[in-house]
Amino acid sequence: MVSALLECKDLCYDYPGRGAALRDVSLEITEGRKTAILGPNGAGKSTLFLHFNGVLRPKSGQVMFQGQPLVYRNKELSHLRKEVAVILQNPDDQIFSATVEEDVAFGPLNLGLPRNEVEARVDEALALVDMSNMRERPSQQLSFGQRKRLAIAGALAMRPKVLVMDEPTAGLDPHMVQEVLELTEELHMKGITLVMSTHEMEVAYSWANDFKVVHQGRLLFSGPADELFANRTLLELLGFQAPSVYRMNEEMHRSALIGMRPIPKDMAELRLKFCHMNRRPIGGLHIRKVDKDRLPTILEVHGLLSQGKTVGYYGSQAKHLLAMTLPADVRLPGLTGCLDKMIDGREAVLYTEPKLIPAIMNHINNLAHRYAIPINVVDE
Repeated sequence: MVSALLECKDLCYDYPGRGAALRDVSLEITEGRKTAILGPNGAGKSTLFLHFNGVLRPKSGQVMFQGQPLVYRNKELSHLRKEVAVILQNPDDQIFSATVEEDVAFGPLNLGLPRNEVEARVDEALALVDMSNMRERPSQQLSFGQRKRLAIAGALAMRPKVLVMDEPTAGLDPHMVQEVLELTEELHMKGITLVMSTHEMEVAYSWANDFKVVHQGRLLFSGPADELFANRTLLELLGFQAPSVYRMNEEMHRSALIGMRPIPKDMAELRLKFCHMNRRPIGGLHIRKVDKDRLPTILEVHGLLSQGKTVGYYGSQAKHLLAMTLPADVRLPGLTGCLDKMIDGREAVLYTEPKLIPAIMNHINNLAHRYAIPINVVDE
């Protein structure tokens, strides 16, 4: 049964001297889903997020976690913030320790955990954001993108059930945006419920399962992407435009080139749709396990590349382990990059940690079913 982890009922909040920031907002965040909260700057997204973990207390209405109303006492709020982690838009608002390691350890230490448990959580969180080699780095010497990743690591060290991210891709270059999105996909595969606010429609469309639209403190929409983008009146009110791949699919449908459905979420899916129409086969995917006892050598990787195969990775642990054996100038693509090459007809070899394999297989099988195209996957 699908259940709401977080729920707001008729939520209202005013900032003194600035008027209403939230007005009668009622919404649910469903367990195990990726939810995008959309809206222009000043819509109330950040204010809403600060209600999710009890930083702000509503003027009226109610916030509930796992079916229970929030209790605004220190003990209960400390427990809530262990379960619901909020990452602020500006990482400098939540990074305050001198070094990377100290900042990530701050939350677990405040929980009163034993030192060995704290160290294990720091190791795990830094590995997830690919910052294990920066643990002694002064936090003020980090780049903006690195500080974003450090803020995420601090939240992950709490091992939350829900990760709430306020504009996590804002101010990042395209490569860093892709890295952040790949990290969130890995976290989702590991069972964390994810919430992200953004006004970048392309990012939200390719990422989210559920969409909520906030405007002038009110919730104007809650539902799937196709219903949102079919509502042109709402999009015009917000000053939004449907994502480019959605509009391309729509225009080609109007020109009788393709059917409207299934509606692709990114360019790779649009290309899969054309592969199905033209009965063009795509390359297969070979999944290879990687861990501390099974590290590919540079000769192995070069051998695969010389055979015309694409070599990629999936997951932070695989990325970290591959970086230990491959030269720094060898940059491997992720799962999306491998899929793109497979659509070109090339075979791809994907290195990943064993526990992520079922989720990868499920993702590929869903694509194969959705676009009615065979995709050969071999777990080696």
